[in-house]
Amino acid sequence: MSNELLILIIAAASIGFLHTLLGPDHYIPFIMMSRSGRWSLRKTTLVTILCGIGHVLSSVVLGILGVTFGIAVSKLEMFESFRGNIATWALIAFGLIYFVWGMRKALRHKSHEHIHAHEEGINHVHTHNHTEKHIHVHEGKDAKNITPWVLFTIFVFGPCEPLIPMLMYPAAKNSLAGLLLVTSIFGVITILTMLGIVLMSTFGINLVPTSRLERYTHAIAGAIICFCGISILFFGL
Repeated sequence: MSNELLILIIAAASIGFLHTLLGPDHYIPFIMMSRSGRWSLRKTTLVTILCGIGHVLSSVVLGILGVTFGIAVSKLEMFESFRGNIATWALIAFGLIYFVWGMRKALRHKSHEHIHAHEEGINHVHTHNHTEKHIHVHEGKDAKNITPWVLFTIFVFGPCEPLIPMLMYPAAKNSLAGLLLVTSIFGVITILTMLGIVLMSTFGINLVPTSRLERYTHAIAGAIICFCGISILFFGL
């Protein structure tokens, strides 16, 4: 292994870690959806890994196409920026729609009181929620089934900006082994960092008592995801 390739491998691991750590869009959506959707540990892990694979592979495929057809790095980076904007707006839209749906769901289940009068002249107040489970059971199931695929689609559009320039060096040296090694290390570190942050954060959030906000968890999740997208759009996080 040449010194140049060794340096590139170290750079791939370091950049993969920092790129993920400093990009809240890599983990906040999974943390919030896991909490609001009450995903199991298995489902949270599976969704995070699959989205991470889609996120990395989309840039790998684009990079390989660029290497194969001799497309300039500047043009590839321009296309990466374009699809990155699409992913950002999609994240904002998803968060906003989920927030509206969550607020509608929370307000529908708002507690209210009934006064019950008895023959003895004693009155008491009874507080309850209209859960409407007999009408809207399918609504919750549909949301749980759709949201992982929405996240997967958004992450496939989301680019790994640092990856393509790193692919070009081993490709220029005609080193297929180096190309595969750099890609694999970057991808594995990115996905492991995503998964580590998601699982640790999810475990921490589950320890916090949130019973008073329970019916607003969907709305809160949507608002945070939407704000995450807005922060990426305006601050480049």
